[in-house]
Formats: sequence, C-alpha cells, structure tokens
Amino acid sequence: MAGLQFHGGIDANINYAERDQDVPRVPQLFGLQLKLQLLTGLLPTPELSHCLPQWVQVGLIGITRLYCLLVILISLHLGLLFSKTTLDALPTGDLEDITDALTMTVIYFFTAYASIYWCVRSRRLQLYLNYINQEYRHSFVNCYTTYRWARSFSALWMGACLAGVIFWGITPLVLGHHALPLHCWYPFDALADHIYPLVYAIQLYGQIIVGAAFGYGGLMFVTFSLLLLAQFDVLYCSLKNLDAHARLLSGETLQQLHALQCHLLLDDATCELGQYAMLREHATDLQKMTRQRMQPAPSLKRAAHDGLVECVRLHRFILNCAAELEQIFSPYCLCKSLQITVQLCLLVFVGVSGSREVVRAINQLQYLGLTLFELLMFTYCGELLRRHSVRVGDAFWRGAWWQHAPQMGKDMIIFLANSRRAVQVTAGKFYVMDVNRLRSVITQAFSFLTLLQKLAAKKAVAES
Repeated sequence: MAGLQFHGGIDANINYAERDQDVPRVPQLFGLQLKLQLLTGLLPTPELSHCLPQWVQVGLIGITRLYCLLVILISLHLGLLFSKTTLDALPTGDLEDITDALTMTVIYFFTAYASIYWCVRSRRLQLYLNYINQEYRHSFVNCYTTYRWARSFSALWMGACLAGVIFWGITPLVLGHHALPLHCWYPFDALADHIYPLVYAIQLYGQIIVGAAFGYGGLMFVTFSLLLLAQFDVLYCSLKNLDAHARLLSGETLQQLHALQCHLLLDDATCELGQYAMLREHATDLQKMTRQRMQPAPSLKRAAHDGLVECVRLHRFILNCAAELEQIFSPYCLCKSLQITVQLCLLVFVGVSGSREVVRAINQLQYLGLTLFELLMFTYCGELLRRHSVRVGDAFWRGAWWQHAPQMGKDMIIFLANSRRAVQVTAGKFYVMDVNRLRSVITQAFSFLTLLQKLAAKKAVAES
C-alpha cells in the first residue's frame, strides 16, 4: 500500500496522517514561470496585490503593457529589416547571403508572433494556472518532486536560450570589432559614431527577446506535461490501492493491512517496470494511520465506492487540464513546427555551405542545437502524455478490483470506457505532436536542404 493520497482542492474525506518527511502542498506551482513571463514582456496584465493603492496598480499595469508593446515592436522592426535584407540579396543569387538573411527573418517574425500570442492569451493562461493551483492533487513524494523538476528545467532552459543568443549579440564587443551583431539593412549609416551605440543596444536586446520568446513556450509546455504526468501517476497509484484504502478506512486489523501492503509494494526485483512516469512509491506508516481512522468507520463497500468517486473526479480534472492545454498550445505548435522545419533547413545549409569562421560556426551550432532540442521537447512530452494517459485499465487491474465488482461494476465499466481515449496535443488540429512528428519535421527539413544544395551546385557549375 503506497503512501500516496489526495490533498487537493476537493475534500477527499481521507484522514491520512502526514509523515515527518512529507513536504507541504505548494500554493503556487508556477511562481518562477510567472516571473519569467513578466520579465520577458509576455504578461501585460499581472496579478497585483490588493494592498496596493488603485493608482499604483493602474500605473504598474500601464508600465507592463508599454513594456510588452516595446518587446513586440523591436521584434517586428527587426523582422522587417531582415525582410528587406533578404529581398536585396535575391538579385545577387548568393545562396549563403539569402539563406542567412531568411533565417533571421523567420526567427524574428516568429518571435513577434510568439510575443503577441502569449500577450493575447495571458488572461486565459492565468486562469488555467489558477485552476491547476487550486485543484491539483498533492502526494508528498510525487508532486513536489515534479514541481522541483519543472522549476529546475524552466530555469536551465531559459538560461540556455538566453546564453545562446547573448553570445551571438556580444561577439563584436568581445572581439573588439566596430560592427553590429546582426547584419541587416538600415535606411541610414548604422555604424556612424552617434547612432552606433543605440542600434547595437536595440539589436542586443532583440537577441534577448528571441531567447526569451523561444524559451518561454517550451518551458511552459514541459511544465504542464510534467504536472499532468504526475497527476496521472497519482490516479494510477490510487486505483492500484483502491481496495487497500477501503480496507484501511473500514477497520481492518493492522496485521491484515501490513500483509496487503507487502503484496502491493513490490521490491525493485519484482515490481512492474513503467508503472509511473514520475512517481516513486513509499510505504504508508500503518501505525499512525490506524490510530487516526475515521469514527465511525464506513463499510467496506461505501469506502471503496467513495474512493472510486474521487478517482473519477481526479481523472475528470486531468482531462479538463489536458483539453485546455490543447486549446492553448495547438495554434502555437502549428507555427512552431513550421518555423522549426524552415529554420532547421536554413541553419544546416548555412552551416554546411557557409563560411568557416570559428565564431560564426559556434553561433550556428548553438542555434541548431537549441532548435533541435526544442523540437524534441515538444514531441517527446507529447508522446509521453499520449502513451501514459491510456493506462487507467492497467492501473486498475493491479489492485483487487474483483472483490468490489458486484457493488460497483457498472461504475467501473463506465469509468474504464471513458478513460480509453488518449490525451493528445496537436498542431492546429492537423497532426499530433509526438515522435512521428519529430521524424517528419526532420525529414522535411533535410528534403529542403537537399534542394538548396542542388541549387547551389547548379549555380557553381554555371559560374565555372
């Protein structure tokens, strides 16, 4: 019998005692993510303390909205400048210059799209976060560990994205060159002494915006995926322990409960691999539990049925969260997959056919590595959700379900029938974000790369 219990927004009526090493429920699962969203200009209406005067709240919201507008305008204006650079490079026929400028055009226009998208969706996203914070089921080992992993990943991924783009942005300063980090068209002399510092600062901040916009979407998707996987683990462990939970509340003796616990908690050599995505089971302290049982004790039938009802509520909460995740990320994933396909093709072509400068090669490898890892993040997490969401029946069969089948057979059949549909995150309802999408994006990108290489080869033959 695993020590995995409900402690959520809904009273589960399970008077399980806490252990000394248990971590308390986290009131705000997304504290770091909200701070990053605010700092990167993707949160136009932050939730402020009601203790602040009204005029202060209005002033702060006005400042944040102006900041968000500045972030969008910088991305858009750099995208337009690179579009002009691409058009100027087309008559020359130099594929390296064309693909280089086109790569930055794609990057900055997607950055503008991502900034606008998250600003427009910020209110809906905030309601989604509040719903998860209020209703998620807390199990002391599983959910806190998942929260810690999600927070650590968010910090590391955002740091990696910012480090990559900042390295590109500060390269001229480090080398001592009087040049700009981004080579794009300007209607004036951008290298003039009186305007050069301002242009450089705008381009450097534009690079920071790129890293922040790219990092935020990925870290939020991974955070939601990890938390949903954790909630599935809570559900599966609860289904596995349904009979044990009912017997504990109905007044079974300590010896009987201990024997049942030894049967359910298998050791590493005999346990079933892959029961949980995030969970590590631990033994319930039966001595403390039996002392704090409900009085009067419910019947075995009533306790088992109440436990199944709570499992149904938890499953409904998970499905609601998954449906909202699909609604929020489906348009974003569509544009993201298209952007990654084009960007992979162009980055590889520039890296293979471009100049062999060391600093330029490092910058290209950084962008290529971050792009590939971002694609892997979306597709792998989507695959985990799809596979793990249809294992309700497997979890149910691990427990002694047959002992309660006569009393709640109809409820079990309905529950299992409703749990057979997999949780999926799609890209604009066109295709599912899973490992098949990972393979297709890479295949399409290298198909375009082959076409560009053939064009480059024909141009070289014609010139010779």
